[in-house]
Amino acid sequence: MTAYNQIASNKRRTIILIALFVIVIIALGYVFSQAMDYGWGGVILATILSVVMSLVSYYSGDKLALLTAGAKGPIKKEENAYAYRLVENLAITAGLPMPKVYIIPDSAINAFATGRDPKHASIAITQGAIANLENEELEGVVAHELAHIKNYDIRLMMIVIICVSITTLLANWFFRFSFFGGRRSSNRNGGGAGIILLLIGIVLAILSPVAAKLIQLAISRKREFMADASGVLLTRYPEGLAKALEKINQQDLPLMRANKATAHLYISNPFAHKKGFFSKMFSTHPPIEERVKALRSIA
Repeated sequence: MTAYNQIASNKRRTIILIALFVIVIIALGYVFSQAMDYGWGGVILATILSVVMSLVSYYSGDKLALLTAGAKGPIKKEENAYAYRLVENLAITAGLPMPKVYIIPDSAINAFATGRDPKHASIAITQGAIANLENEELEGVVAHELAHIKNYDIRLMMIVIICVSITTLLANWFFRFSFFGGRRSSNRNGGGAGIILLLIGIVLAILSPVAAKLIQLAISRKREFMADASGVLLTRYPEGLAKALEKINQQDLPLMRANKATAHLYISNPFAHKKGFFSKMFSTHPPIEERVKALRSIA
């Protein structure tokens, strides 16, 4: 399989997952509006609130992510010429503006990219990655992060987060108005159809936030595969990133300032790697073994 095939496949799967998100929100809005007799007003209000909250995060989230990680910078070329020039050369190859480069004073091997678009992008690399990775391996890691920037993955994940927020708000409001006051559907007073609709609404209110979170994580994992394949198009050397990921997997060393809110940004889960079905399902990243296998299958 070529890198182009992997990218196209992951794009299709991402579109399918986002379409599933839209279907879930529409279904929630319909059932809740019918059960509570509030029309679509609640859905519209939830959408507005979620968009406003997400826009605030969108324009200031990069600064918060860098601050949370304890990243130092942006560095100048003379402060770390090796890391700076490596990022600069790959950015030129990718046709991207030079992102700001930050160093995270942590011995774990990891890195992440942030910023709302290529003109406002930053890359943060741990000291452990610079010290412990060979040149080709660090190139693979940086190329992966530049691929996230070029593919607008941060913007995509912000849209997904908006969808999750809308779903969660709708579910919370439904519970609040169902059990602590608010109008009920006239159908509910008229017979069993309203009661059935109300019960369906309760089930959806319980399950939809979990389903929304699972879809978010699934999209995040697909974008990791896509960034791996896109990064290979920059370096033309899949083995570099594959070996870097293997070193990350072997260290099993969590970042000192790891945070669940920013975990999806990193090239690998910043927490200790856990095995098992549920760990895989609720992880922001696909298993490293699967990523390495996919990289080594690229012709």
